[in-house]
Amino acid sequence: MSKECEVAVIGAGIGGLTLALALHDAGISCRVYEAVPELRPLGVGINVLPHATKVLGRLGLNERLAQVAVATKEAAFFNRHGQLIYREPSGVAAGYATPQFSIHRGDLQTTLLEAVRERLGDDAVVLDRKCVGASSSDDEAIVDFVDSDDRAYAVRASVAVACDGLHSALRKQFYPDEGAPRYSGVNMWRGAVHWKPFLSGATMVRAGALVPGVGKMVVYPIRDNVDEQGRQLVNWVAEINAPQPARRDWNGAGRLEDFFPAFADWHFDWLDVAGMIESTEGILQFPMVDQDPLPRWTFGRLTLLGDAAHPMVPRGSNGAGQAIVDADVLSAYLVDIGVGPEALMAYDRERVKATGDVVLTNRKAPPDKILQVVHERTNGQPFTSLAGIIDEAELQSITASYKQVAGYTVKGLEASSGA
Repeated sequence: MSKECEVAVIGAGIGGLTLALALHDAGISCRVYEAVPELRPLGVGINVLPHATKVLGRLGLNERLAQVAVATKEAAFFNRHGQLIYREPSGVAAGYATPQFSIHRGDLQTTLLEAVRERLGDDAVVLDRKCVGASSSDDEAIVDFVDSDDRAYAVRASVAVACDGLHSALRKQFYPDEGAPRYSGVNMWRGAVHWKPFLSGATMVRAGALVPGVGKMVVYPIRDNVDEQGRQLVNWVAEINAPQPARRDWNGAGRLEDFFPAFADWHFDWLDVAGMIESTEGILQFPMVDQDPLPRWTFGRLTLLGDAAHPMVPRGSNGAGQAIVDADVLSAYLVDIGVGPEALMAYDRERVKATGDVVLTNRKAPPDKILQVVHERTNGQPFTSLAGIIDEAELQSITASYKQVAGYTVKGLEASSGA
């Protein structure tokens, strides 16, 4: 059997589709194999930070994404009483060359999928192919799939990249004795609802604190003008300390009564959080879990990418962004070194360390560390002034430190583009 392509991409999520576009742009043939028989726009909101939109911009996608996303203008932090702690500009307003997009995950995936089919052809994405394993020899990778009728397929390629998410078959193959996901002690509930614009109309809000009896909210708009009233589609995430993790399923259903009491009195002059939550249909639940960083992702002609490689606690708005950067780095090495195991190992050496640092930072010092610090110093009580509690320099240092680790400081991105 001859090789079907140079690169077999396992999974048509954000990382896999970005990789397909980057490979096509570089003149490397590829095909994407997706487990589900039909791709549907699932999920709710995510943020695509400037290090990722820099990649997507080079691929000619930012204008299309701007039509279905909100270009985030600022990040703002509040205590559980709705008092402003800190705000800072985001995206272009912060001096980046490319925007920060707040977007429905389904809109991002659909935009990427449409671009792949337009550029690579309708047969570039093969559905109903669930990866069940793969092998590597001196000259090829062989990926084994089954369809929904249990029929088996084998695909040959020069290399194979597993972009198949949290439950990756290749990750399990590489690390069969890997322990259970590491639970942070927090569950989250998510939803999206039509709501009138708040604050700047493009603000990402973090409020409250992750301490017992309180809870944290993340709120931001992901689509503009969704109805004749000029409302937005607003994404929210409620986070609560809990002794047991929820089921690890991005589309698992959640119940209002399990978390709403912590936010029932959140009626702020800038946003009625409680009313927004109560107006939401289709609430989802997910545990805040990650996995310890792996020592390597690459074995011969097989490697991992995105959530398959580095699942992280979603506290830095950075999971999708790191998958997009993975795709960019991997495609560059495949061009520079050639489509083979040497390029995969070069990618491995760069991205295993970089993403491992992000995973660990998300555990202990994400941007919302600001909320914890202020809550502790005020004992969770309202303040009349932040003077003597926390100063501007300390607030700035917390978010600046995270940007440095995650790879999206303004200066860092300028330097990497030769600006």
